[in-house]
Amino acid sequence: MKSSLYLALAIACEAFGSVMLKLSDGFAKLLPTIGVAAGFLTAFFLFSLSLKGLALSTAYAVWSGVGTALTVVLGVLLFQEALSPARLSFLLLLVAGIVVLTRAGTEAKSDGPDASAGKTP
Repeated sequence: MKSSLYLALAIACEAFGSVMLKLSDGFAKLLPTIGVAAGFLTAFFLFSLSLKGLALSTAYAVWSGVGTALTVVLGVLLFQEALSPARLSFLLLLVAGIVVLTRAGTEAKSDGPDASAGKTP
């Protein structure tokens, strides 16, 4: 549970860093540039903490996918970026893919070798 919280916070920090990157104007503005560094450094730190309890493949898929989806939403809300039907469809496919990857990772973990395998009766 704690690992999932770290992952969620890492995603939020990454999205914050991405918004600050847009506002930094190519690192020409000081405060947004500091926001970029703070956002991404904090995101990587929290992501590293989340990996103590989550599988790398699942955590990275969720981090990159949800982070991408959140960044798209923020781009639409904050910067009036277009959200065409095609873009929305692919965003929904991305989220569906994350759900499937996460579930598949959980099932693979529970379907692992039997604990008694290799023991002689």
